[in-house]
Amino acid sequence: MKQSRICALLFIATVLGGCSSSGHRAPIVERGDAGKKSAASVEPTQKKSTREKDWRPEVHVVQKGDTLYSIAFNYGFAYRELAELNAIKDPSMISIGQEIRLFPGRSNTGSSSAATETKPADPSIKEQPKLVKYPYSEAALAQIVKVQEAPKPRPAVVAKVESKPQPVATTPVVAAADTDDSEEAELVWSMPTQGKLIAGFSESANRKGIDISGKLGQPVVASAPGKVVYSGSGLRGYGKLVIIKHNKTYLSAYAHNDQVLVKEGQSVTRGQKIAVMGNTDAEQVKLHFEVRRLGKPVDPAKYLPLGKS
Repeated sequence: MKQSRICALLFIATVLGGCSSSGHRAPIVERGDAGKKSAASVEPTQKKSTREKDWRPEVHVVQKGDTLYSIAFNYGFAYRELAELNAIKDPSMISIGQEIRLFPGRSNTGSSSAATETKPADPSIKEQPKLVKYPYSEAALAQIVKVQEAPKPRPAVVAKVESKPQPVATTPVVAAADTDDSEEAELVWSMPTQGKLIAGFSESANRKGIDISGKLGQPVVASAPGKVVYSGSGLRGYGKLVIIKHNKTYLSAYAHNDQVLVKEGQSVTRGQKIAVMGNTDAEQVKLHFEVRRLGKPVDPAKYLPLGKS
C-alpha cells in the first residue's frame, strides 16, 4: 500500500513537471488596434474630400517677380495669413526659390505610431514554478509529502468595482455651411460702380476682369460683403488697389483707384463706398474689377447684373 502511494505521488510530480515546461501559450490579440486604425483614418479622409475640388498646391515656390501680395492674391488668400503661416515678419522680404506654405500642416503624424503601439503583457499572468523529477528515495518522498500537507494560502479578496460605460467619441460632421459649394450660393453681388463696360473678361487675351469707364472721383463700392485683406499699391499693374475677401472661396479686386477709403482688416457691407475712381497705373479713368474663385480669375459677368450698368 505504501509502495503504491509513493508511485502515485511520483507520477503526479512527473506530470506536473511536464505540463509546466511546455511553454506554449495562446497568442494575445489586441482587438482595440483595428478600431484605432479606422478611427485615425477618418479625419485625414474627411480633410482630403474637402480639398479634392481645390486646385491649389500645398506649397508655392517663389519665382522671379513674385511678391507675397501677388502670391496671396493668385491663390485666394490674405497676404497676412501667408505671412503668419510662414513666420514672415516683413512681407516685402521673400527670395527666389523660397517655399511658401499655403495651408497649415496636418497634425496626423501620431496616428500611425499610436496604431502600432504594443501593450505590455498582463501582469496577472505569472510563470508557474517548474517541477523537477527526482529518483525515488525516502528523502524525496518526505519532501513531496511535506509540500502536499502544507496549508494552502487563502485567495486574496478583490473588491468588485463597477465600471461605468465610457462615452463614445463621435467624429464631427462637417457642416454644409463650411463647404465651398454652399459659400457660392450665400453671396449676393451688385455692381461696383456705374459706367460703360469697355473691356470684358477673356482668358485667351489674359484679361482677368472687366473694365468700367467713369469720371474721376466717382464712387467705387463693395460688390459683396466681406473683409478688406489688402489696401495699397504693391501689385504691379493695378495702381491703388482694394481686395475684399468674401468667404473661403471668393475675393474681389478694385483697381486703378484715385483714393482708397478703407483699411486692411476692415469689414464692409455690400454697396459700401470703399474708393473713388481714378487712373493710377492706367491710361484712362476706369475701374478694373475682378472676381476670383480660390484665387483663379472668373468672369464677373456670371455674378454681376451688367445689363443694368
